[in-house]
Amino acid sequence: MSADRRTTVLAGVLYFLGLVAGVFSMVPVIDLPDYLAQIPANAGQVLWGAFFQFHMMVAFVGMGLALYPILKRYSESLALGYVGFRLVAAAFIVLGVILLLLLLTLGQEYAKAGAPAASHFQTLGELLRSGRDWANHIGTILSLSLSGLMLYGLLYHKRLVPRWLAGWGLVGTALTAAASFFFMFRLVDLFISVYMNLPLALLEMVFAIWLIAKGVTPAAIASRSAQTGMK
Repeated sequence: MSADRRTTVLAGVLYFLGLVAGVFSMVPVIDLPDYLAQIPANAGQVLWGAFFQFHMMVAFVGMGLALYPILKRYSESLALGYVGFRLVAAAFIVLGVILLLLLLTLGQEYAKAGAPAASHFQTLGELLRSGRDWANHIGTILSLSLSGLMLYGLLYHKRLVPRWLAGWGLVGTALTAAASFFFMFRLVDLFISVYMNLPLALLEMVFAIWLIAKGVTPAAIASRSAQTGMK
């Protein structure tokens, strides 16, 4: 197996692990109407959510770093932008983890205070919950979308994967970015924005499998290597 194939297999595995971690990072208790009262009894769900969200960040950054050596042969600026926006997304993911753990602490303090009907706990809780939504569904998604547009645009232009796959990535990424903008300006609620992410989520599973099974197009790599050798 060539170095490029090992790289794409690693990237595909990391991508798939990141998607799986993303599924397990969901914390339904946070979206309940009485979330502050429910959080202490579901502390394990919150902690596991934070655990998987952190590992999702590691996997997504790892994928970007793994693909960078291949992508930079075709466009160093796009390759740097791809990795750079993934690092920005990683910062938002870490912020989301911190806010989630702060919600756990707040819920525990709320329970100790006797769950007052109206207090600063609710106000602070809404601020933390809204901040987490913004970090996860706006900051992270928009950063990953910019990264994805650079990746799939480069893959499409250089034919490193089939154009139907790269084109699907471009359309799915654009739809996901639009969902974040709509959510930011309250044109849609959180659940609708999540449903708008489904085409990209399906594409990313297919893309991860493609990287593991096929990698990038060998002919494209050979052509680029020949051009480099002629200079």
